[in-house]
Amino acid sequence: MTSLQVTRMVSARIPTAVGEFQLILYHNNHDDKEHLAFTYGEVENCRDVLVRVHSECFTGDVLSSQRCDCGEQLHRAMQQIAEAGRGVVVYLRQEGRGIGLLDKLRAYNLQDQGYDTVEANILLGHQADERDYTLAARILEDLQVLSVRLLTNNPDKIERLKALGIPVTERVPMRSTVNEENLAYLSTKKQRMHHLLELTGLTGSIERRHHGNGTHRFLAGGS
Repeated sequence: MTSLQVTRMVSARIPTAVGEFQLILYHNNHDDKEHLAFTYGEVENCRDVLVRVHSECFTGDVLSSQRCDCGEQLHRAMQQIAEAGRGVVVYLRQEGRGIGLLDKLRAYNLQDQGYDTVEANILLGHQADERDYTLAARILEDLQVLSVRLLTNNPDKIERLKALGIPVTERVPMRSTVNEENLAYLSTKKQRMHHLLELTGLTGSIERRHHGNGTHRFLAGGS
């Protein structure tokens, strides 16, 4: 099997509300998607670089959907990187935890029927999480980042990047704003996918949603 390789195609200056970044577009020999690195300051041959490995979320990143915390995490990561004076957002084109936009929207409809995000993916014939971070590792190697402080609440992401040869020296937590629309989603990430989340900002009792397979319970508030 051919090893995965990335090729840096072009870099352009992108001024943003939080500072001036460089956007680097990569091609690779694995898929036909255009994966990206958004860099701030000098990162080459640097240690403990603040890094966010972010999987594409069209609904959250572009449309500011309230159903998830993805767009908020992307913009919060950019702000923290700019404040640190150096860092990288690796933007991977793997929508919906790797299942694509079509099935992500189908999963949303199943969630509206009372299934959680894990159950919805499985009902559609997918795994709970199909993301692959090999491209992120290759991009960080191309940028010559020596070690990273990873902006994430997902311990699995840390372990998988380490297994791919990326030294992770620290986990930097990402705060999520809880609302009525994303509460069940965030609770599922915490309870079923073991994300390190503090679900504060919304209080209440357990909400019950019914469907043909029984009652599903979503924790409202607390940690």
